[in-house]
Amino acid sequence: MDPTISVSKGCFVYKNGATRAGKKASGKRKRATGGTSSLLGKEVIGQPFYDAYTQTWSQMNEHIQRLQQQSYARTLEQLVEFVVGQRQIEEKEEEEEIEEILPTAALLTGINQPDHLSHFETFTHRLHAQKAARVCVLQSRDCPTLKAAIEAMVFSLIEGEQDQEDAEEEEEDRDRKRLRRSHCTIRQLKSWYSNNFPAGERQKSQQLVVILPDFECFSGHVLQDLILTLSAHCDTLPFVLVLGVATAMSAVHSTLPYHVSSKIRLRVFQTQSAPTGLNELLDKVLLSPLYAFHLSGKAFKFLTHIFLYYDFSIHGFIQGFKYCLMEHYFAGNAYALCTDYSKALNRIKLLTHEDMETIRRLPSFRPYVEQINDCKRIIAVLTDDDYLKKKLPQLLRDCLLHFLLFRSTLEFVTELVGDLPRCPLGKLLRELYVNCLNKPIVASPEYKECWQMLSFLSKEEFVAKVQRSLARTERFLAEEIAPLELGEACMSVLRPQLQSIRQLLDDVVMGTLEQMPAMSTEESTPAASLTQVASRQELKAQLLQRTQADKQHQQQPTTEFARSVHKTLEHIETVLVRGHLRALQDAPPLHELYVFSDISTVRRNIIGAPRAALHTALNNPHFYMQCKCCELREQTQLMGSLPDLSVVYKLHLECGRMINLFDWLQAFRSVLHGNEEPDGEVAQEQIDPQIQARFTRAVAELQFLGYIKMSKRKTDHATRLTW
Repeated sequence: MDPTISVSKGCFVYKNGATRAGKKASGKRKRATGGTSSLLGKEVIGQPFYDAYTQTWSQMNEHIQRLQQQSYARTLEQLVEFVVGQRQIEEKEEEEEIEEILPTAALLTGINQPDHLSHFETFTHRLHAQKAARVCVLQSRDCPTLKAAIEAMVFSLIEGEQDQEDAEEEEEDRDRKRLRRSHCTIRQLKSWYSNNFPAGERQKSQQLVVILPDFECFSGHVLQDLILTLSAHCDTLPFVLVLGVATAMSAVHSTLPYHVSSKIRLRVFQTQSAPTGLNELLDKVLLSPLYAFHLSGKAFKFLTHIFLYYDFSIHGFIQGFKYCLMEHYFAGNAYALCTDYSKALNRIKLLTHEDMETIRRLPSFRPYVEQINDCKRIIAVLTDDDYLKKKLPQLLRDCLLHFLLFRSTLEFVTELVGDLPRCPLGKLLRELYVNCLNKPIVASPEYKECWQMLSFLSKEEFVAKVQRSLARTERFLAEEIAPLELGEACMSVLRPQLQSIRQLLDDVVMGTLEQMPAMSTEESTPAASLTQVASRQELKAQLLQRTQADKQHQQQPTTEFARSVHKTLEHIETVLVRGHLRALQDAPPLHELYVFSDISTVRRNIIGAPRAALHTALNNPHFYMQCKCCELREQTQLMGSLPDLSVVYKLHLECGRMINLFDWLQAFRSVLHGNEEPDGEVAQEQIDPQIQARFTRAVAELQFLGYIKMSKRKTDHATRLTW
């Protein structure tokens, strides 16, 4: 007889470890194929633009992660010290016989909770690495009741650690009985803790850390009962509670009444605010001269506005920046030149004729051709790919050098105007970056206001401000620009200009406040005297010219100090601002290879339009499904091959505010039957149950989407909610 055949019905189980082995094998397969899996085909992965994209993003991503770890490392270290330090506090309390109180840490994470889950993940990893505690993370969605919260906590503390231990054991030791959810109680946790940590080893035992990352989302009654339960067992189990508070400490005090708050020992920890973290990320990574890729002023402003006015999510900002990076490189192999200068020189040889035509179609390429005086050179640039490839190294070098000078000068001007009253140009580096790229900054009224306020400063304030700007620029050149390939070329251009500013600053220091003899009106404006005129227009022009001359004469500085300040500011404007802080339309040729400015594509893909997408999907399913049965000649066409929900939606668009369900059903049936409609009054009364069921389900789905609601005034009618 076959071993699985029996007289009685039963279930035959063979415990041969197949499940565990399968898990182990699948894990090995994941590790083996995890680094090479991609949704893109080999024809895309093998392209130079994809190679440039992966290299750039990997470098930026590593830089971002390293910066984020450094930004909240101090807070995490304080949290770890707080958890580890609870052992000594417990020992003192045992000696003094003080009533057990639950130690609690409140971590102020900010308003965007999902964006700060990485804080708690890093905190958990550090505790596990130091073997200082066993951690349980309780989400509010998993704890609707106290029973569910206790079960989730006990299961995570026991089974989570056993799973880590099982990963290090051999395959034959993995077949063990797992703990059921119904058995996860405080009594089970005490039994497990006493077995793993005998009474003699309690002083060296690990803390049991319970983390609530979304404190505000928990039910108040569940949270209060959980805290009271944990505090009641503090004498036998070393619990430590960590609360992730998104708003303020007032939320904790309003949620926990006195009889609950008196059972906890609360300590508050403050993390870095989201705007501060974003500014640090922008200054040190995304605006770093280490990377050749740049965002235009409008694209940069668009991403920052989404962050500041919508979600405060740094992760969302990084993903938006990554999308811009991907869109930039995926435009073609010509954009693979957006990399280091030496790598770009090697990739010039790989460019094809189509890539060269892409370069010729860039908007900045036309002004470059128009400034060439030789007709033969113009023809060669437009037709000969080899000739243009010889010109590309110098053009790329000019672009890279321009952005290095732009970034260095930005440091100088930001320090110069960042702390002025009302901050007309902005007090942050990113604000000045946007203003300088969008339009010529010299022509803006905000710039003139800043320069006017600088001229009104006292000698000590003006000298100190310019010296701070020079020191910040020199420090930036030494730390950020010097290690780069074109760093020497950038410093050779900028350092003589900074030295000339220092010399003018010495004149400001030596300048006195004594009145200087003013120039006479005849000497200063010899051409402004009135002459014989033949018409009123000539007289008006001469009077206007003389008025402007008198105004300029009045604005001339009358002291040696004011004259030297005016000369210094004029030199800074001429050499630095006009020379290096040029707008994007005045950038060198082929700057489009390094700057992403397609803001319409980013806005369409990042900011979703769910209402328009739903209407398109229901009105024309072929747009998304791409099936031949749903292809429509006109948008208003109705076919029986369309999905039932689409047919019901298109029919409801033809109705008014109130929709008769019976008429709606008849129209739905007529669309499904098409030309084969049944005849007679009997057919009108008798409806196929299958069609009626399909109609009912489609109407329920349309109601779930929010397009209709059932009328209480008329039971056989539905009310349309959209127009």
